[in-house]
Amino acid sequence: MASSAAPASSKASSALQIRAAYGIALIQQALEQRLEAERDQLVLWVPVAVGAGAAAWFVLPDPRSWAAVLLLALATASASLAVARGGRTPVLVAVLSLAVATGLTLTWARAERVAAPVLARPTITWVTGRVEQAEPVPARRLTRVTLTVLAWDGEGSAPTRVRINLDAPATPVGLARGATIRLRARLMPPAPPAVPGAYDFARVAWFAGLGATGRGFAPVHVVTPAAAGATDIRAALTRHIEARLAGSAGGIAAALATGDTGAIDEPDAEAMRRAGLAHLLSVSGLHITAAVALVMWLTLRLLALSPRLALTGRLPLVAATAGAVAAIGYTWLTGAQVPTIRSCVAALMVLVALVLGREALTLRLVGAGALVVLLCWPESVVGPSFQLSFAAVTAIIAFHEHPRVSGWFGAHEESRSRALVREAASLLLTGLLVELTLMPIAVYHFHQAGLYGAVANIVAIPLTTFVVMPAEATALLLDAIGAGAPA
Repeated sequence: MASSAAPASSKASSALQIRAAYGIALIQQALEQRLEAERDQLVLWVPVAVGAGAAAWFVLPDPRSWAAVLLLALATASASLAVARGGRTPVLVAVLSLAVATGLTLTWARAERVAAPVLARPTITWVTGRVEQAEPVPARRLTRVTLTVLAWDGEGSAPTRVRINLDAPATPVGLARGATIRLRARLMPPAPPAVPGAYDFARVAWFAGLGATGRGFAPVHVVTPAAAGATDIRAALTRHIEARLAGSAGGIAAALATGDTGAIDEPDAEAMRRAGLAHLLSVSGLHITAAVALVMWLTLRLLALSPRLALTGRLPLVAATAGAVAAIGYTWLTGAQVPTIRSCVAALMVLVALVLGREALTLRLVGAGALVVLLCWPESVVGPSFQLSFAAVTAIIAFHEHPRVSGWFGAHEESRSRALVREAASLLLTGLLVELTLMPIAVYHFHQAGLYGAVANIVAIPLTTFVVMPAEATALLLDAIGAGAPA
């Protein structure tokens, strides 16, 4: 009996193995068919994987965990390539695993590269330092000064960079970039999150190289005043606008031009946040786009006045070049902050696509922009600015790339009134989609969200882009030639 049972059991095991192998083959075939159908979109997962690797560095607790994930990603990539027998699946797994390893490695390396001494405990001491940046904050009646520490009278190792708030009356003449000052200040280590998941200033300060923050006491001694003309263009332009427009109106106008929000009263800033319009106050893609579009339009109009130039067919190339110069110049003018650089990179990519005759606004462009930012500033993946910007743009482009949506809101032969209704519906649906997409991110970072921002943005964005900013640019141009007047 035993001898007859063994072959039966062996046959059953063999049949089970055959069925399992057949099932795996079917799964592999279905997966390959799916990947083949989506082959043009597979590259979009590379920045996602790089971002996942960068985020893993922040989520995991210690270097042992980082090393474990890094080795696991490299082992997965090696195993995938080792068992590859053709097809896209092993190659995709290997590429994404290497992308995860790249994101984690870049973040780890950047954290080590920017490492600087951090103040261990609160202290009151004398500090001598060279001014890197002096930002007036009229709404709070103070000046925010970033110093490179030259001399330190406190205990322990001195931070290399500190940020100190000075009362406006205590701010001396000659305090500008390049000046050397000496003052007594109460300094504290950068604050950690108040509750789990809240804003982590300590993390932001680490990557900014800030070792302490605090408040300075009068008197502030200017050891070496700033050189004549040391005030940067951004600060000078901000002061000019605030001098022409008093109060929050001047603060909002300055924010639209230079991104400096220091003169906006807190009630007005809170109202903008509650209305979902706070993004208008920070220099972002909207401002870069408006500047580039205005420069390109003016360039085309002016050069088209010459028939000889118009017939060359190169006006779009010249206009795109002028737009690129405007984007880079505006980014430099507003302080070249990471969000502004990100918007500038995206604008340059759009201009390159237009020059090459390619479709400008695609998910591949968004992915390329995200990849550039992650490779240069991998820590931005956990910041609300990066998440909100790319989530909004991705949602808008993916929504309008859908065949049914593009059919609804594309060009139609219809009356002007019906076209306006269609465009308004497109704006409303796009605004609602953006609000729904950004709501989880806003709730996580800011603990508040609202849907009526979609309606507010339908009015505010076109008004700001096509009326307010061109009018402000015209007023500043008139001021520059001496033909302006106070508001």
